Amino acid sequence: MKTLLPITALALSLFLPAGLAHAGDAKEELKELVTSIQTKLKAGKNTEKDLAENFAQFDKLLAAHKGEKTDDVAQILLMKAMLYIQVLDDEAKGLPLLTQLKKDFPDTKPALAVDKILESFEKQRASKEVQRKLAVGAKFPDFDEKDLAGKPLSIARFKGKVVLVDFWATWCGPCIGELPNVLKAYEKYHGKGFEIVGISLDSDRAKLDKFIAERKMTWPQYFDGQGWQTKLAGVYGVNSIPATYLLDGEGKIIAKNLRGEALEEAVAKALKK
Repeated sequence: MKTLLPITALALSLFLPAGLAHAGDAKEELKELVTSIQTKLKAGKNTEKDLAENFAQFDKLLAAHKGEKTDDVAQILLMKAMLYIQVLDDEAKGLPLLTQLKKDFPDTKPALAVDKILESFEKQRASKEVQRKLAVGAKFPDFDEKDLAGKPLSIARFKGKVVLVDFWATWCGPCIGELPNVLKAYEKYHGKGFEIVGISLDSDRAKLDKFIAERKMTWPQYFDGQGWQTKLAGVYGVNSIPATYLLDGEGKIIAKNLRGEALEEAVAKALKK
């Protein structure tokens, strides 16, 4: 699953090194500000109006440390940009701040990280566009790969069957939490035409094999050992798991990301058609 502040949290961990800071310096002031913001977000206060006071604090900090071209001051601007982009989904306000960061603090670590951050945003945009096209009613683009046993694996091989394409991993808590529902649906409806294709985002083959055997997950699995960089995760724009697609006999998407009893109900309904 996505963390609450994926890039913001990363930026904070990268640019706020361990160790005590002097009271009142930019690094310590930013830590206090970020803590305040995180408290608000956990309480569901995540609009620009809710965070107006915090944005004003960013500006006060930048004004107080004007002329200081240090990593500590540069990261204040970085965190302000991240708040706009990651929390408010407002690139119109956030991206210009990253440009400003590169211009005003060119030799700092935060500025040097901007290109990598922008590259990550581009990947997110591409992912969202792929997901947008994978709407209910659309044809699920097929693939031609090998499963763990080295056998051919594709959606076309299950023509006429109801198929659940399941992006998951052994290290994913929510995936494991949903597994009993998936197993229940499979045991109940496999003999009636229900199939599952697992796409594992694991990197440890031995751990995956052991887990599958212990949980009696007998359906085919795709695995290339690349974790989040798994080939098919990229093809289908997957950036959080579990991610599932339920397909009809023609490979069209019936439903997405079904949870709990909703999966069994959807499978039963699809098999009756």
